[in-house]
Amino acid sequence: MDTEMIKLLSEGAREFGLTLSVAQVEKLFKFKAILLEWNEKMNLTAIEDERDVIIKHFIDSLSILPNFENKTLRMIDIGTGAGFPGIPVKIACDNINITLLDSLDKRIRFLNEVISALDLKGIEAVHGRAEDYGVRQGYREAFDIAVARAVANLPVLLEYCLPYVKTGGIFIAMKGSSIEEIEASKKALEILGGDIERVDEISLPFSDIKRNIIIIKKLRQTPTKYPRKAGKPAKEPLC
Repeated sequence: MDTEMIKLLSEGAREFGLTLSVAQVEKLFKFKAILLEWNEKMNLTAIEDERDVIIKHFIDSLSILPNFENKTLRMIDIGTGAGFPGIPVKIACDNINITLLDSLDKRIRFLNEVISALDLKGIEAVHGRAEDYGVRQGYREAFDIAVARAVANLPVLLEYCLPYVKTGGIFIAMKGSSIEEIEASKKALEILGGDIERVDEISLPFSDIKRNIIIIKKLRQTPTKYPRKAGKPAKEPLC
């Protein structure tokens, strides 16, 4: 492992109050190696530079951890893609039980390879659409935290994600520098039982990249008619 890259990862994590052990750093670097190897044969990420993977994927994923009140939780990462933020969160906080949900089977195969190679426990990769699993027993309102990173605009994302969250739990929307979507989300929040608790603007260490982390509190149960059938939330957003 490159000493400079280890320092970059460790210091970046420290910006968010995390001290990574040697074992955790090793697992993250092993994850990076598997990601870049698989990326040569299937499109998992457009980010291939080692430094950028560390900053834009790993450190960005870890930036949500200050919002976890305790580390013994059940979390679902919706539209996880190549495993972000779910796998870095699992590596940093082993007590969190994590479900990775994605609609592409080839990504699930990749995620299962990572889970096996890193010997991660208390984490599963599930193939399916958010709208379908959001109505299933064992998934609906079964999680303390739902997370989504760059999946859809906020009104659509709320319908995908809030049905998974227990009353009193939170949904963390990881967004870019713009938060214009918030204004368009009032109707969806009211219907689905959520309320924006706060919006944290962060700067990713060692870059000029700005991010917004939107924390939505689940105040009451989501009506059983939501989420609507697959494809409907995106075609007819609640706004």
